[in-house]
Amino acid sequence: MAIFVLISIKKLIIMKYITLTLALIAGIATSSFAQGLKLPALSPTAKIEQSFSTSEISIEYSRPSMRGRKIFGGLVAYGEVWRTGANAATKVTFGEDVNVGGTDVKAGNYALYTIPGATEWEVILNKGVGNWGTGGYSTDDDVARFKVKPSKFNNAAQTFTITIDDITFNSCDITLKWENTKVVIPVKANNADRIAKDITKAVEEPNIPYYQAASYYNETGQNLDKALEYVSKAIEGRPDAFWMWHLKAKIAKNLGKKDIAIEAAKKAIEISKGSAYEAEQKRNNEAIIKSLSAKK
Repeated sequence: MAIFVLISIKKLIIMKYITLTLALIAGIATSSFAQGLKLPALSPTAKIEQSFSTSEISIEYSRPSMRGRKIFGGLVAYGEVWRTGANAATKVTFGEDVNVGGTDVKAGNYALYTIPGATEWEVILNKGVGNWGTGGYSTDDDVARFKVKPSKFNNAAQTFTITIDDITFNSCDITLKWENTKVVIPVKANNADRIAKDITKAVEEPNIPYYQAASYYNETGQNLDKALEYVSKAIEGRPDAFWMWHLKAKIAKNLGKKDIAIEAAKKAIEISKGSAYEAEQKRNNEAIIKSLSAKK
């Protein structure tokens, strides 16, 4: 009898050991499967980087989709702080000091929050870049707060989208689109004085960037007399550069210096012959000559 009980106990111990071992194996397999499982994100993350002024703007955010839901005034409540996306708070990085919506903002990282409304949105730049959504948001950390008017468009944007549009030398728009709503956040770089100082300093050093400086001034409509001086100096170093002669023609035209413009345009056409840009230079410079020849 004692021997039978002992054998039963041993069997019980062995069975429990086997059960425990199988459970551990199953647990490890399940854990490994879960760790290796990759599913589509409901709100995938995105990052955009855009050169702007003399630095860049980057935006990191998550992109929720409509999936048949009413968005503004529904999923995203009116009158409440919104993370402007999904998951972590949307992060905007400015590479230089800018003006956003009329408020001067230092270079750095900021959380972009908004308060949507049917006829008006409030845009907020906040120091809480590590916040998860609106968790941890505090008005004490606001660095900019201003109002903008939303607009409507057809062909609904199914996925929340942020873009950087209408870029000039010193301005751009951060555009938010979702459902049928579009919100534009104006950004400006007060860079004119700083760039002028940089150009003045640069032209006093070796490898003077005369052509780049002349091109910048011509495109922005600033210091055109200086631009003509600089492009002429650039041509002295590269008399065979037809693109520099074309720039000189454009600058002289903008200054109303007809004879100089026509002479430079003709020179650009002549020098570009035989190059891959011959047809383009002929077309563009003849347009300058024609526009000036038509003037009395």
